[in-house]
Amino acid sequence: MTEKITRGSGNVFADLGFDNPEEMETKAKLVSQINAIIKKRKLTQKGAGAILGITQSRVSDLARGGLSGFSVDRLFRLLNKLDREIEIIVKRKRSRRPATTTVTFADQLSI
Repeated sequence: MTEKITRGSGNVFADLGFDNPEEMETKAKLVSQINAIIKKRKLTQKGAGAILGITQSRVSDLARGGLSGFSVDRLFRLLNKLDREIEIIVKRKRSRRPATTTVTFADQLSI
């Protein structure tokens, strides 16, 4: 029996057919970073919620990778509350491929 292997696009949300896959991937990366900071600081969900200004249950949603109810802008504000600067750079694309959105972290905390 031979298995067919299909090369992914590099965005799992696009590969699975989600609407707005670039936004989903961006949000997932931001949530991953928020969770890594919370873990590194050894915060409880209640303590993280106090810092972030959200309830413990919303911190739990983030810890489980929940993306609904969190806009990219709101995730930026949560990162600011965790003492992270957000810098957005807009530049001309360099290839014939469609323009993309990329999230890069200066300090790699993601687990």
